This record gives sequence, C-alpha cells and structure tokens, in this order.
Amino acid sequence: MAGASTIPEPAARRWPALAEVFAGEGRAWLFVAKTLLAVYLAAWLAMWLRLEAPSTAMITVGIVMHPQSGMVLAKSFYRAIGTLCGSTFGLALLCAFPQQRELFLPCLSLWVALCAGGATLYRNFMSYGFVLAGYTAAIVALPAAANPLDVFDSALMRVSEVMLGIVVSAVVSDLVFPDRLRLVLRQSARAHFANFIDFVRGSTGGSIPRAAMEQAHLRFVRAAVQLEDMRASVIFEDPEIRARSTRMRLLNQHNMAAATSFQSLHHLINRLQREGRVAEVDALIALYRPIGAALEAAPADLHDPAVLAPRLRECARQLPALEATLREGLAPGHAQLAFDTGATLLKRFLDELCGYVEVELALRAQVQRGGVERVHFRRGHDASGALVAVLRTFLTMSALSMFWIASGWPFGASAMLLATIFSGLLAAAPNPLASAFNMLLGYAFGMLAGIYAAYWLLPGSDGFVMLVAATLPLLLVGPWLNAHAEFSGVGGGYAIGIVYILALKNPMVYDLTHTLNDAVAQLAGVALAAVSFVFVPRVTGSGWQRRRQFRRLREQVVEAATAPLDGLRWRFESASRDLFHQVITHTRPGSRQSRALLGWALAVQESGRALIELREQLRSSNASAAARDAANRAVQAVAQLYHQPEEARRQRAEDEVRAAIEACATAPELRTHLYQLLGALRDDESPLAAATAVEEPVHAQ
Repeated sequence: MAGASTIPEPAARRWPALAEVFAGEGRAWLFVAKTLLAVYLAAWLAMWLRLEAPSTAMITVGIVMHPQSGMVLAKSFYRAIGTLCGSTFGLALLCAFPQQRELFLPCLSLWVALCAGGATLYRNFMSYGFVLAGYTAAIVALPAAANPLDVFDSALMRVSEVMLGIVVSAVVSDLVFPDRLRLVLRQSARAHFANFIDFVRGSTGGSIPRAAMEQAHLRFVRAAVQLEDMRASVIFEDPEIRARSTRMRLLNQHNMAAATSFQSLHHLINRLQREGRVAEVDALIALYRPIGAALEAAPADLHDPAVLAPRLRECARQLPALEATLREGLAPGHAQLAFDTGATLLKRFLDELCGYVEVELALRAQVQRGGVERVHFRRGHDASGALVAVLRTFLTMSALSMFWIASGWPFGASAMLLATIFSGLLAAAPNPLASAFNMLLGYAFGMLAGIYAAYWLLPGSDGFVMLVAATLPLLLVGPWLNAHAEFSGVGGGYAIGIVYILALKNPMVYDLTHTLNDAVAQLAGVALAAVSFVFVPRVTGSGWQRRRQFRRLREQVVEAATAPLDGLRWRFESASRDLFHQVITHTRPGSRQSRALLGWALAVQESGRALIELREQLRSSNASAAARDAANRAVQAVAQLYHQPEEARRQRAEDEVRAAIEACATAPELRTHLYQLLGALRDDESPLAAATAVEEPVHAQ
C-alpha cells in the first residue's frame, strides 16, 4: 500500500505538502484494501455457509468498517444489539399481524420512527444502534410480509447474515494492519494535560482578559467532550483501556472541576482589579505565585506528573502559612473577605489540580492499584429533536405504507426498506438535506455500477475468483470515497447501492426487469426520505433548538441549587459542558452569538459551582438557624434569576446574597461562597449585567 514511507526522505523534506498528501492517500488506500478484503471474505463465508443473501453481509461490512479499529468494534457492538432488538421486534410484529398489512405497516412505521428518534437523541455509535434496530426490523419483516409462514426462517437468515458481516469486519479491522484508536486517545489526553498545565503556569502572574478566558474555556470544553467520546469507543478495542476506563473518567472530571475553579479565581481577580482594589489583588497574586513555581521544572519534566505531583502537594502544605501572613497585611472587613474568598478558590483549585495530576500519574503507571471513585460523564440530551425525528419518520413511512396498500405496488417493500435505512441515517446527520442529496447521488451511481457488473460482467465469469475480478474495480470506489471526509456521503450511498443491485444470492438470480423495477422503488424510498426533511425540517442546529439548549444550560444553575448533592458536582461539570458544546457547535465562530454563549457558559460554571460548594458547606456547617435560612434564601434567589433573567430578579438575588453575608458573620466558611456569588451578580463583564436587555443570545440563525 502506498504510504508516507514510499516517498524518499529528501523529497519528503523538500516537498512536505506532497509528502502529507501521499501519507493521507496511503491511509485511504489501506482502508480501501481492508474494506474490500472484509467484503469479499464475508461474501465467501456467506456462500460457504449457504446463507440466502450474501449481499446483506456485504452491506453490513460496508457500513461498519472504519479506518480505526476501536471505531469498528464499537460500531459492531451497537450494531449487534440493534440487530437483535430489530429482528426480535420484526418477528413479533409478523406473528401479531401475519395477514393484516393495515395494522402491520403502521406498527412497523412507528417502530422505525422511534428508532430514528433514538438515533437523534443519542450520539456516537449508540445512535447507530437505534438506526440498526429500525433497519433490521424492516429487513426481517418486509420481505416476509407476503409469506408470513417463512418469517422465522427469514429472520434467522437476516440475523445470521448481519452478524457474519459484523464478525468479519471486527476480525479484519483488528488483525490486518490495525490503526489503534487507543494511541490517538493517549496522545490527545497527554496533549490536553500539557496544554492545561502550560496555561496554568503562564497565568499565575495576574489577571487574564475575559476574551482569553472565553477562548480557553472553549478549548477545554471541546477537549473534555472529545476525550469522553474517544474513551467510549476505545473500551471496545483494548482491555487495558477498559481496566483504566474509570480512572480516565475521573481524570476528565478532575480537569473540568479544576478548570471551573481556575476560571472563578481569575474572574474574582479581574473584578477586584476593575474596582481598583490593589491591595487584595496583590495579596491574591502573591498567594497564587507558589503554584506557578511548583509547575516550573526542567524542560524535560514540564509535563511529567511524577515530578509535578509531589511539588504541588508540598505547595498545598505550605499555602496556609502564606495565607495567614498575607491576610494580616489587609484591613479587616471587605478587604479580608475578598482575600478569603480568593484564598478559598485558590485552595480548591490547587486541590483539584493535585487530583488531576495524580490521576494522570496513576494512568501512566504500568499496573493500576487500588480502588477509584466512580464518576460518569452526564450528557445534556434534548428530547425535542428526537420527537421531531419521530414525527418526520412516521409520516414518511406512513405515506409509503398507504401508497403501497392502495396501489398494490409489487415493489413497495423495497421502497419501504430503503426509506427505513436512510431515514435513520439522515436523522442524526448535521446537515440532512445536503447528506440526502449526496447519498441519493451516490446511490444512483452505485445502482448503475451494480447493473453493469451484474448483467455484463458476472454472467461471463465462473467461480469466486472471477467474481472478485469482475466486481473489484467497481466496488473499491465506495470505500475510497468514504475514506475522504468530503465525499463520505456519496461513498456511503454508492456502497449501499452497488451491493443492493448486485444482490448476490444462493443461488444467483438474473432478472433485469425485476432489477430495474427494484432500482426505481429503492430510489423512490431514498428520495422520499430526503424530501421529508423539506416538509418537516431538522431540529439539530436550528435556532429553536439552540434557544432550548441555552435555556437548559442556564437551568444547570437551577439544578445546582435544588438537586440532591450526592454526585451533583460531577453531573453539573459534565452536563453543563456537554450542553454548551452542543450549542456552540452550530454557532458561527467569532460571531456575536458565539461570544454571548461563551460569556453565559462562564457565568453558569462560576455561579453553579459556587452554589454547590455553598450547599455542601451548609450541610456540614454549625451556623445558626438564621444564617442557614438566609443562605438558603440566597441560593433560591440566584436559581430563580437564572431560570428567568430579569432586572427585578437580579436585584432581589443581590439583596438576598448581601443579607446572607451579613447573617453569616460568624460562619466564614459560608461567607466566602456568598461573596463569590455577589461578585458574579455584580460583574459588569458578565452577561447577567445585560440579562434584562437580551435574554437569549442565540436568536440569529
């Protein structure tokens, strides 16, 4: 296979762009070779095992294959679950309505619609499992609808063919020049660790402009979500990663918590600087400086957790003495309260940074020892997009069903089957109309290639070797297009189209009239799935959904104020970031809406985490009943403000927090969190300052 190693070293140095192109093409052609090997191996095994439709196993391979092994195994796992669920439902449906298409087809349409909704609600390959559950129910039930007595044999054959394709894909991907996703995960995790440490080390000298903090927050959020996505796939590939999976989740959570505390601390320093409170700012920076010194090391050890962990713990042991000394130099009252708040945030950040570095050190160890806290990355799901996908798919399938019943169309099953497949695939696509057009185009070309191969090349061939020779030049087009992101939609449609029209069977049947009628029905099914997005537009990425997601982002502060405390910190850190990542993905970078969202995300992180810390302190505090009641009223007032931002609520929240600060004069552990909340409410750079003027920052499309 062509790869980067095939280019002479001087040429690679002289023309780096050319070397990069050849390296990319080498990986693409390796993927093509592995896909074709798996396709033909699945076809041969299906024929050897005397399965009815080897083409089903071939289609499975074409859909499951991915350049990275972990992705194939994850995809195969969820495909297997979806296949078993779909085939079981299809079998039960035909048993319930063996000769009643008027009941059978609406029930099948509803199942397919629910599966399409699940594909929209969930992400990664869990989404793909829902697509397969709908698709398999259709592929099991529709061909047997005219002959229900054969439904069990049909279901058994379809499941066997699909599972064969899954197993072959996994074996080929894992054994033939595997491209391990775990290496990408390790490199990404270490790069993120190094970037975070560098950012912290370079920020200990003073305040950070809010714009710089917003961009840093965006980078940290993207890294956290991407690492969780990769971890969820790599656990299928590598038993070592499965053993370390809990620690990797904990590492991500420690990083998110440390980032929130870091941002809150710098927001406090920035506010004090804008207010001209030089003494408090200087004291906090002096207290902050030892962390920067602890992170300084020899160039080779700058990102070595074995070097950084003991230095940070020693810094944490020495910090209380320095804090006491610096506090004595400040005037009693507001100056000391501001310093105490910053010191609390700094100690919290240092403790979380130590945890982050120590978990990173444990992950780099050869042997994992001891137990570890179990945490989960909570996703911010939005049911609205799923409900719209259910409605759209149900209307599409119902329209086809009614036309089939009314017309008696002999090829209605083919149209229904293709509409099922593409309704599920397109439901989770970021731009379904463009994806539908590309897939339809690819499918049309794939059908033409399949007709040419089936009726001009295969009849003159004899044996499996001749089958490979006749179809190889046409089949390789699909994987090659899939290996290039800009053509993947066309490639996916082409790969499905050519294999469906080839329709390899035991025994092979040649009927050009039947094939052409089947092709027209399949194109009609794909086209109707695409047209449905015109009449019921997608929700993903729309302004309406972004507004809903933005409200849910704000509601994370309400949850921080009201939800049970056990595990709340981890749930808040992950869910708020996941929601923000969903919204910002569909917002133009650098736009007014993007900046507004970044500002709100920082405000949500700071206020929500402060509320959680305050509630945890309240749970263990010995403060008086009056102080506790005042603090609880402040918590509820801040929650109501984020639920519906308006000037009256902001003023009420500020008044309640001020009253709680006065009531907690003898409870300093509560006053620092309340003072942080007050600063967040009064921050002139926070979006809360303009909340009454513009409630939603994402109206524009």
